[in-house]
Amino acid sequence: MKAILILYLHNQLKFSEDTSTVIYHVWAMLCYFTPILGAIIADSWLGRFKTIFYISIIYVLGNAVLSISAVSPIFTDLTIEKVITFLGLLLIALGTGGIKPCVSAFGGDQFVLPQQEKQLTQFFFVFYFSINAGSLLSTFITPILRDDVQCFGDDCYSLAFGVPAILMFIALLILVLGYVARLYKIVPPQGTILKEVSGCIREALQKKRKTHVRKKHWLDHAKEKYGEELVADVKVLLKVLVLYIPLPFFWALFDQQGSRWTFQATRMDGAIGSWTLKPDQMQVVNPLLILLMIPLFDRIVYPLLGYCNLLKRQLPRMFTGGVLAGVAFIVSGCLELQLEQTYPTAISSGHSRVTLINTLPCKVIATPSWADDTISMTQYQYDQSKDISLRSENGMLLNEFQVEVNFTAGDCGNIVGKADPYKIILQEKTAHVVLITADGNATGIVVNVDPPDDIEKSNSGLPKLRMLYNVEVDRIDSQVLLDGDIENYKFNFTSINSTEGFVVSGTGYQEVEPDSYDIFLADELLGRIDVKLGGVYDFLVQRNLSSDNETYQDIGLFVVTEPNSIHMLWLIPQYFIITASEIMFSITGLEFSFTQAPVSMKSVLQAAWLLTVSFGNLIVVIIAEAKFFERQSMEFFLFAALMFVDMVLFAFLAVRYKYVDEIKAENDSTKEIPKDSGKVNEAFSKDETKF
Repeated sequence: MKAILILYLHNQLKFSEDTSTVIYHVWAMLCYFTPILGAIIADSWLGRFKTIFYISIIYVLGNAVLSISAVSPIFTDLTIEKVITFLGLLLIALGTGGIKPCVSAFGGDQFVLPQQEKQLTQFFFVFYFSINAGSLLSTFITPILRDDVQCFGDDCYSLAFGVPAILMFIALLILVLGYVARLYKIVPPQGTILKEVSGCIREALQKKRKTHVRKKHWLDHAKEKYGEELVADVKVLLKVLVLYIPLPFFWALFDQQGSRWTFQATRMDGAIGSWTLKPDQMQVVNPLLILLMIPLFDRIVYPLLGYCNLLKRQLPRMFTGGVLAGVAFIVSGCLELQLEQTYPTAISSGHSRVTLINTLPCKVIATPSWADDTISMTQYQYDQSKDISLRSENGMLLNEFQVEVNFTAGDCGNIVGKADPYKIILQEKTAHVVLITADGNATGIVVNVDPPDDIEKSNSGLPKLRMLYNVEVDRIDSQVLLDGDIENYKFNFTSINSTEGFVVSGTGYQEVEPDSYDIFLADELLGRIDVKLGGVYDFLVQRNLSSDNETYQDIGLFVVTEPNSIHMLWLIPQYFIITASEIMFSITGLEFSFTQAPVSMKSVLQAAWLLTVSFGNLIVVIIAEAKFFERQSMEFFLFAALMFVDMVLFAFLAVRYKYVDEIKAENDSTKEIPKDSGKVNEAFSKDETKF
């Protein structure tokens, strides 16, 4: 579901890229904040199994609501659709909050420690492997359900959201069957552990302040009321939580695979032979690499590093994973620098832009007032101006600015031109399209097409296409059909700019699949065009200007914005690095959280681990809203720099941390042996020990 959520917010609910990014990460933050509630319920009230069962029902319901919200024909008001969407996302966030902290801990409950410590480590690998196998399938299939299946003439987001709801319901049934068959070891809830922990901390602080008695550890002040065992557990808990402080920055980087990196993919070329890779399908690379690299790390990388006495413990592995995340964002920033060179140049404030298109069947010499030189164009050639200032001589910005263009035509048969200049009214930040064509009297004319060009690439990364036309008035009830291998599209005429029995105008833009299209007017084949990902195109349908017959020439295709030229596969290096980072940081972190947690607090510490993910998404929201940089590449470099600084802090805390087994070994070595616990050796003589 996460694979397509960012595009759903942007394309169907019409939020901007920045707003979509903020909503996506606020929702992700909520998904990782609610686990603390799930952990409290599991450890203090229902136990892990019942919590998973009941909360899964809420999760299924949330997916169902989200699927319904994506059925656009139900909602006449976009605001209502947004509200229903947010309700579905809220239910999913609550549902995932109850599941996330309990599933891994519930799996860990099935093992006996320390006898099955090796099997526990393998379980976390298999657990993470299974999660990513599911993620791999869903990330690949969900975009296909969205894009290749049509619902109500549009992308089928409702089906893409509905399938996970069905699959989750099936998973819930399987869970119940396992319970009925008594396959699980059910650990009962340990009591109101959070209340006891907070009470223990409060008691220790109050006594320390009142008594001023020095203790080996400030929590020792609470031993009298809460007992030595709970105090020892809280000490371990707090030491781990201090170590968690730098962790959110890793998740701030990692979770941008579903937002910023997906938007980055929409600016890239996905053509692989006759098949086109969709931008949201690029997220499949991460779970695919996870499945391939987990066995590699488990069987080869870690043993080799261990042989060299490197990264043998959990915290050094996590540090290395964090550094690799920063490296991944440096690679991402470098790629973005290359992509920025392919983006359309925005029209500056106080300026306009004009594209002249010659549709006459002859060479035209145009003399525009905004250019120093004349412009020579053969048929279907076009010229795009530089930005034209709309300021008067005294520097005042004019709402409407008039320019002129003269043209002379070569051998155009029966078409004659006019000596008078043609006036064009320019508007600020507008890409005007001016057709040099002919009216019904075979007189050369200049038409400023309305609506103007839209130079921006589509939000989805698909090509944008519109029709320019010069047709007879009686043709306006006809349709132009684009017949492609994947989809067919229709364009309708309007009656704007009717002159001497002919209509010269343009349509709005449609997003189309990248493909080759045969273009038909009624049953007449006019020609064939090719459009590619990221391109913005105008195609021209016009009568044969060199003949009196009502025949049509081959259509003309004009590139408003160049298609994407850098291939999506160039994203693989950053995905490879972030995946290696995830294996070393996230999988190891899950194992670390479970092994270091006291028995009564395993779900709480798992929830605290997930809470770091929540704060990581909050960091993304803050930086996205702050808009420190106009250029996305600079934001990527900022995240990388923050990650490196963050890992310095993590390293400082990690070298001071003592693992539970180290503390246990120290305690065992210093433990006094009672004098009466041994046996007297009657054969021993003190005199024999003297030299």
